[in-house]
Amino acid sequence: MSPHVNAAYNLARWLTRNEHDAEDVVQEAMLRAFMFFDGFRGADARSWVLKIVRNTCFTWLQANRHGEVTGIAVDELENALPPLFCSGLADDPEAVALRRTTAAQLNDAISAIPAPFREVVVLREMEGLSYKEIATVIDAPIGTVMSRLARARAELRRILAPAHCAKEQSNDT
Repeated sequence: MSPHVNAAYNLARWLTRNEHDAEDVVQEAMLRAFMFFDGFRGADARSWVLKIVRNTCFTWLQANRHGEVTGIAVDELENALPPLFCSGLADDPEAVALRRTTAAQLNDAISAIPAPFREVVVLREMEGLSYKEIATVIDAPIGTVMSRLARARAELRRILAPAHCAKEQSNDT
């Protein structure tokens, strides 16, 4: 279970949209995974742990839905983004500022989409799970995973398009 703690925390953080709540959820999920380890049948351990985290997260959210939650730190999301420029220019102050702005916009956009879309984006794009693994985690057919992922990406494009267009217009002047 321990090799998958970072992935578990990442999923919980995006679903709860709060770092401290995510820590609580992961702790509870790991305890559940340990208690039910004898039910693990040797399949993909990562998917199994993430499914427990997901279920624990939604149970926790139902019991403790807070009115005010925060997104993840921009620095953490910035590190998850691929470099925008070749490695020699990556430390250029302009490139760093651009990455920070992009990370903040992406954080806000992901936080704005509904949880069923947010979870498939996180599992696919940030955790690198296959469609089959995601289907196992969310307990849905692969077609549902594909549909949610397509709708999530479309929603992210819709949210991010005004920011991208504004950036292009400011560059044109």
